[in-house]
Amino acid sequence: MARMHSRDKGVSGSKRPLKKTVPSWIRYKPKEVELLVGKMAKDGKTASQIGLHLRDTYGIPDVKTLSGKRITAIIIEKKLAPQVPEDLRALIKKAALVRKHLEDNKQDMPAFRGLQLTDSKINRLVKYYKRTGKLDVSWKYDPSKASTYLE
Repeated sequence: MARMHSRDKGVSGSKRPLKKTVPSWIRYKPKEVELLVGKMAKDGKTASQIGLHLRDTYGIPDVKTLSGKRITAIIIEKKLAPQVPEDLRALIKKAALVRKHLEDNKQDMPAFRGLQLTDSKINRLVKYYKRTGKLDVSWKYDPSKASTYLE
C-alpha cells in the first residue's frame, strides 16, 4: 500500500517478534512495570518516551507482553493521561513550528505545502478521535491557539 502523501511504497523497517511471550531474562514483575510507567507519566513523559526509556534503561522490550496492558492503558488507568492524544499533539507541534518558520520565510512554498498536509492529517485525526470518543465533540483545532494544546 502506498504512503499517504507521497508515491512511495516502501515497507522496510524493524519488525516485532512473532512470539508474544515474556523473555526469560526480564527480572521485573508486571506490578513493578506499572509503577515505573506511573512514575514516568507523573514526570510528564509521553507514552512513547516511556516505552523508549523502559527499553533502553530497564531492558523491557514490550510492556504489553509483560503486564498485559499497553502503556497508554496504564496511564489512563492511573488518570494521568493528557487531554490531547500524543500523536495529535505531535502533529500540532509540527504545524506550529512550520507556521513559525513561515512567518520569517513567506516564500517557502515547499514548507507551505507541508503545512497543508500536516493540517489535513490533524483534521482527519481530530475527526477520528471525536468519533471514537477520545476527544470531546466540542473540541476544535485552532491553529492560532496551537501552543495552548501543547501544555
